[in-house]
Amino acid sequence: MEWRDEGLVIGLKRLGESSAVLEAMTRGHGRHLGLVRGARSPKWAAALQPGNTLGLVWRARLDEHLGAFAVEPLTLRAGRLLPSALALNGIALIGALLRLLPERDPHESLYDALTETVEALDESRAPAALARFEAMMLWECGFALDLSECAATGAREDLIYVSPKSGKAVSAAAGAPYAERLLPLPAFLRDERVEPSLQEIADGFRLTGFFLERELFAPRGLKLPEARSAVISALRRAR
Repeated sequence: MEWRDEGLVIGLKRLGESSAVLEAMTRGHGRHLGLVRGARSPKWAAALQPGNTLGLVWRARLDEHLGAFAVEPLTLRAGRLLPSALALNGIALIGALLRLLPERDPHESLYDALTETVEALDESRAPAALARFEAMMLWECGFALDLSECAATGAREDLIYVSPKSGKAVSAAAGAPYAERLLPLPAFLRDERVEPSLQEIADGFRLTGFFLERELFAPRGLKLPEARSAVISALRRAR
């Protein structure tokens, strides 16, 4: 068995004296693991870091085997992400989210969003990009937030709430009597052109976190990732 693909490194686990098991999110083969021989040598130290994109050749005798990766550096961004605590926690958060997906299950549109998100991690748009990525993870895992129109009236304007029961948007007029029971919907989750305030980013994480915990993490007996708390704490300090 053999295939070629590109993948973003999300984890590396030592195996023996010189090898390691590489965990990567690939474009066409989903989240995939493989042995990298000699991974602990100085030659590969810079390349096999979370956040980097590699060219991968996977080989195994049978499809169900762990197999081995031959790797080629494509985009080495870990060096510029390393000085940023937000970027490092962002990478850790992304890895924890991607591990909710079954191994070897392709998600090509998610891979494209993943690459864009990681590219933004050392920029001011990093928090908004992470919140949008969380919303996309919900969609990819079968729970899509419906932010296109009001669940009560069908209106497409002035959508400022989300129902915690259904995950559907609610307009200002329809939601006013129930505002205390609804989640705030920041505009940047509906329109990437919107530049969010720190409060709106916090609202975005509150929204995605509510559904991530209820729909994806709690049913698996898991808590929300610690890296997520670190990202939100950094935002609170900024505010």
